[in-house]
Amino acid sequence: MPRDMARFPEGSVADRVAALNARYKHHAATTVLEHALKDADLGRVALVSSFGAESVVLLHLVSVIAPETPVLFVDTRMLFQETLDYQRALAERLHLCDVRTIRAAQPRVSFEDPDGTLHQFNTDACCAVRKVEPLERALATFDGWITGRKRFQASTRQAVEFFEAEGDTRIKVNPLAHWGREDLEEYMVENRLPRHPLVAQGYPSIGCAPCTSKVAPGEDPRAGRWRGQDKTECGIHFIDGKAVRITKENAA
Repeated sequence: MPRDMARFPEGSVADRVAALNARYKHHAATTVLEHALKDADLGRVALVSSFGAESVVLLHLVSVIAPETPVLFVDTRMLFQETLDYQRALAERLHLCDVRTIRAAQPRVSFEDPDGTLHQFNTDACCAVRKVEPLERALATFDGWITGRKRFQASTRQAVEFFEAEGDTRIKVNPLAHWGREDLEEYMVENRLPRHPLVAQGYPSIGCAPCTSKVAPGEDPRAGRWRGQDKTECGIHFIDGKAVRITKENAA
């Protein structure tokens, strides 16, 4: 779908990100959502949610503050059944009114991964075809997207700010960037929010079933993602406008 350039914000993405971070740097997550979602410097945004271990907090905040916000859920067709069931139940409970399930085109998957084993020998390629490319298409008409990224989640995320630039393409909004695990726990308890069923089984970070394992006490919460591989991100998060494979070496 071609962009109607007249309705998109003026100024470079970098300039708008700088202005937004300066404007909201002393604000709380709820204020960032309440005001930034209506800020001309941000433009039209969608919430991208995995409906994973901590997703319910941001989904609940958006459902209360701006329930009309589009919610994009990428179904890689390799998710845990528990995630699919949780997604349906949570969308209904929170009265989310614009949930869009995003999937890769089947001909593309059939060509790149005909027998469903691509993840066994090239996880980057599997993530690209099943997650990165479909999401990029879904975001094509948005100026920005809301994520649940937080500084405490991994060493690769310790510098996350409220607003980040994806090159000169769009803005990424991280309203929970400064929240800690205790903040999430308190919010879920106070609002009586349902947990992802796999959390109680030792999965603090949940992705596709073949590439997610349980995490032992004391391990990094994302240690169970692509365990044993030099990979920490699926590729949907960008640096300088490009999908970058963040590894354990270049994350240091």
